Amino acid sequence: MTAYVILNVVLISMSVVGAAVAVATVRPWARNLPQWLLLTPLWSGSMLLVLRGVSGMAENLLMVTGIRRGGFLGAQDISTGEFWAGLGINTYFFTGAVLLVATTVSYTGRSQEGGQERSADPV
Repeated sequence: MTAYVILNVVLISMSVVGAAVAVATVRPWARNLPQWLLLTPLWSGSMLLVLRGVSGMAENLLMVTGIRRGGFLGAQDISTGEFWAGLGINTYFFTGAVLLVATTVSYTGRSQEGGQERSADPV
């Protein structure tokens, strides 16, 4: 039970930090932050969500086609509620991966353009 609570606290904390970082990519107050401070969690979060999201979509395909109704590790005989919950959770992670990767790529491009503009200015 203690490990479960610790895991949940860590995951909730990661979600809060991830949301703040994603918002920071489009807010004026974040322009003064070092780029690595936003790029590091963006790329790390993108990699984690892609791993979870793509494997989740593969699991969705297994479940929908009936190859393995319970997913990768689940039992073959699951309830309809568990089936739909699995599909929903996996789709949620995949959608998060798509959105965070788009945010990361966009911010990376904008931060590189901004860096080039600043270096081109005569000082």
